[in-house]
Amino acid sequence: MNDIAIGIDFGTTNSVVALARPDGSVSTRSFATKQGAVDAYRSALMFWREGRPPQARVVHVSGPDALDMALGMTTEHRFLQSLKTHLSSRAFQETRLFGKLYRLEDLIGVFLADLSAGLDDLSETPLISGRPVVFAGERPDEELAVKRLSASYAKAGMPKVDFAYEPLGAAYWYARDLKTPQTMLVADFGGGTSDFSVMRFEPGGAGRLEAIPLSHAGVGVAGDTFDYRIIEHAVSPRLGKGSQYRSFEKLLPIPAHYHAAFAQWHRLSLMKSRETMAELKALIRDAVEPGKLEDLLTVIEYDLGYELYRAVSAAKVALSSQDETVLNFRQMDVSIEGTIRRSDFESWIAEDVASIEAALDRALVEAKVEAGAIEAVFMTGGTSHVPAVRALFDRRFGSQRVHIGDAFRSVASGLALLALDRQRAVLDA
Repeated sequence: MNDIAIGIDFGTTNSVVALARPDGSVSTRSFATKQGAVDAYRSALMFWREGRPPQARVVHVSGPDALDMALGMTTEHRFLQSLKTHLSSRAFQETRLFGKLYRLEDLIGVFLADLSAGLDDLSETPLISGRPVVFAGERPDEELAVKRLSASYAKAGMPKVDFAYEPLGAAYWYARDLKTPQTMLVADFGGGTSDFSVMRFEPGGAGRLEAIPLSHAGVGVAGDTFDYRIIEHAVSPRLGKGSQYRSFEKLLPIPAHYHAAFAQWHRLSLMKSRETMAELKALIRDAVEPGKLEDLLTVIEYDLGYELYRAVSAAKVALSSQDETVLNFRQMDVSIEGTIRRSDFESWIAEDVASIEAALDRALVEAKVEAGAIEAVFMTGGTSHVPAVRALFDRRFGSQRVHIGDAFRSVASGLALLALDRQRAVLDA
């Protein structure tokens, strides 16, 4: 039997690697940062060109190092985040970075190789990666997403990866100490998706409880969607959304697709193309308020996406405990500042919360379980702390049944335990 089994929670925003040992103990990998060791490895890549032509070469860093570089680099670079969101879409096939062509599988493979660096014999070690119940995207292609994700792991030296729904991993982690049968709902909120599993835990062999999945459901609405609403309402108007430009003596609205892409982290990082930049510069020449579009161009041209993410994320987190907060973004002579009230934020995300509740209802209906029969609700992920989301679950199940899990470790740790159990089952067969 291998010394370890591995669970990987490859997330839209953060990724975690957990190691389970034959005695059932679990630990998560620690990664060094300037601020200290962290278990959550940021799902980000930074590329830049090093040296001078013709000897110049393209180099990269990932995770915490990518964040540090994004904050301090003044020369040309490309900062990429939320790559997982592209998995189910045929719209993104490849991109060119500093003259080199990368497919999506190449980029994610680079990231996964960095995430797993230092682990031995990954081609044979039992390994389970999480996957959302429903992939992010307007019309997600699940077969394409799984195929791409498998190819990405293979490129990173992990050709035998198995997949399990992310809320199943969270359920395994929550239920590890259960002594009595229980019907539970797991709500796993990531950056790109919100996933739900209804589970029944029944006595099994060797004094363990056997996990019986009753249903799974999900929706491509989560933390990044809430960020999108803040950008849409509090940032984009300052950068030209809703303004106009002149064309043949007529005033026309600035095309909406620029700001739609800008407000989504996975699309913002890829807007720095020759075509998009040329189109924006042409619009600036004819714009009624050129300064706003110039600031939009600056954010894109100088890859200020991470700085903007920090400002938006800080505002969102603050609204979980305060009635209002100030969004403050100041970079490269671009200044955006304004007060956001929680009541406004909750009105912006109301339809998104309704979509989350609809997915929750689908999970209960498919499981043929009434809300009152759910004995425990285990919520994990940053969005579980948003008051409007927490209020939904308190109202449906009662606050005494709702438990908030570790936002980062739960899924990966449960997946590692699941990989360990599957390995034992094979050996016992």
